[in-house]
Amino acid sequence: MFFGGVNRCEVIWVKTPSLPPLVFPASDRYFKEPKDLSVNFLSDFSISDHVLRISESFRMSRPQDPPRGFFPFGNPFRMLSPKGSDLSPWLLSLLNTFESVLSERLKKLMPKNKDDILTISWMKLAMESLRETHSDIKIIITDLQLPVSDWEDKWIDVYLDISVKLLDLCNTFSSELTRLNQGNLFLQCAKHSLESLCAEKYVRARSSLDSWRQHVFAKNPRIENCRAVLHCLLESLNMPKVKNSAKGKVLMQALYGVKVHTVYICSVFVTGFSGSTEDLLALSVSDKPLWAKAFSDLQTAVNADIGNIVSSGGSTVLKELDAIDGNVKKLYPMIQEGMSPIEVEPFEESVLELGKNAEGFSQGLDWLTEEVDEFFNIILSGRDALLSNLRSTDSGSNSAVGRNLEQAVS
Repeated sequence: MFFGGVNRCEVIWVKTPSLPPLVFPASDRYFKEPKDLSVNFLSDFSISDHVLRISESFRMSRPQDPPRGFFPFGNPFRMLSPKGSDLSPWLLSLLNTFESVLSERLKKLMPKNKDDILTISWMKLAMESLRETHSDIKIIITDLQLPVSDWEDKWIDVYLDISVKLLDLCNTFSSELTRLNQGNLFLQCAKHSLESLCAEKYVRARSSLDSWRQHVFAKNPRIENCRAVLHCLLESLNMPKVKNSAKGKVLMQALYGVKVHTVYICSVFVTGFSGSTEDLLALSVSDKPLWAKAFSDLQTAVNADIGNIVSSGGSTVLKELDAIDGNVKKLYPMIQEGMSPIEVEPFEESVLELGKNAEGFSQGLDWLTEEVDEFFNIILSGRDALLSNLRSTDSGSNSAVGRNLEQAVS
């Protein structure tokens, strides 16, 4: 689909018992990626009274084009790829670079200790890593020089299906982050009442703290619906088979890394918001990619730490939120039924700690929301670009791609 291949090859042999056949392999200096070259050979050889005349006319669009099986002396292009691979050195370099960068990105997410997991700062770093990975896949597509018109229908279906589900997840994450941040209003009201050192306002402060707990620990139906979305994304990890396209294989292999990275991090986010390990995925991935070990190490560490947090019986798995809840529980006995606290100094320290933690949590939520929004924009821009190209490519046609496009838009 992508490549011109070999248009014509005419070989005329004149062979005698005293003269073995001569083989002239094509020099690999003519096949440098990514340029297209047209090479014409015309060679005449007169050896004594034995004549060997070879007239060949090749037109090669890509060096990684699958060789045709009619060569009587074997595949002369096998030297272009390492043993066991059907990819050219350039394509292998492109894929290896992408996978190496992804591996290092996953290593950066490895928690230094158990207290790092599901903090706002770690979640921000994780979402930033997704944004960078999805930006890298755009670069891969550009470097591969794969026009949308050359994409197979199944590739387009996979991309459109995954992108729309990721947009749904981003909207849900933003909704939950906004909801959590709104709870900060209750904390501000409580803090204001507590700082007045007026016993009458302690009743109002306790009411505000009760309202905060009810608000932040309420179930969000949109988060609960994420479980079904995650399972759909999990099914998409089965890569479509690619035939007769080395570039297509590189694209699918790179997309495999993107999907594994994305699905797992999204499952961690859903777990953080729901507090249920049922949303936490344990992916079994191929050990062939360069990022496989880094991902396996990360998944093992994160899943174990989250499991320990949930089993400890905490009210939430989000560290900053759990710290604020601890502050609230500590203040409760001090403001019973409007009575002034017996010990003023510990009381004031608890109020200051509550205000500090609440402010840090609110600021962290703002930062994390920005990262989620940027990730959303990257997914949306890539999807819009693909749909725009499909419209221009398939305008006026009734191709399968055109039908898929209409389904994706509707």
